[in-house]
Amino acid sequence: MNLRPLHDRVIVKRLDQETKTASGIVIPDNAAEKPDQGEVLAIGKGKLLDDGSIRALEVKVGDRVLFGKYSGQTVKVDGNELLVMREEDIMAVVEGKASATIKAA
Repeated sequence: MNLRPLHDRVIVKRLDQETKTASGIVIPDNAAEKPDQGEVLAIGKGKLLDDGSIRALEVKVGDRVLFGKYSGQTVKVDGNELLVMREEDIMAVVEGKASATIKAA
């Protein structure tokens, strides 16, 4: 991949979501929701602050992150669909091997 995000932007690849419910019903691709989790592939140098200094990003390459359904801008690179978003659009870093599920209130 030859994308280098600028400033506080992050390149994220959506993680595949289950296409089968717990009861075994298969969900077709066109009815499935977009995954709200992804893996960070690249990060920018940091957020440029008003005083001219740069604050390093909290996420790092390889982190599994949670983000909103409509966060970021979708781009295609080498046939892969990726998201470019600001670090502030990321809600959390998933720690451990368990995947998280977000339910809107």
